[in-house]
Amino acid sequence: METTVFGMNEAQLTEFGMSWGIAGLILFIVFIVGNLAWKSKAGKTGTFALFLALTLGMVGFLAKLAIQHYLNIH
Repeated sequence: METTVFGMNEAQLTEFGMSWGIAGLILFIVFIVGNLAWKSKAGKTGTFALFLALTLGMVGFLAKLAIQHYLNIH
């Protein structure tokens, strides 16, 4: 009998974490950057610079997922 966590095996748990877990983390980081821009009164250009610099890694991760989906790579 396979070991399960919350009724899911390891592959299902990993798939859940990589889809919903990462999506939740990305939304949380966007909230943090927006709050940082608001509290620092960064203005439009400063807010754009903060989002560009601090969320560039997330854009790369989302681009990787989009490319994998487009090319049917699993």
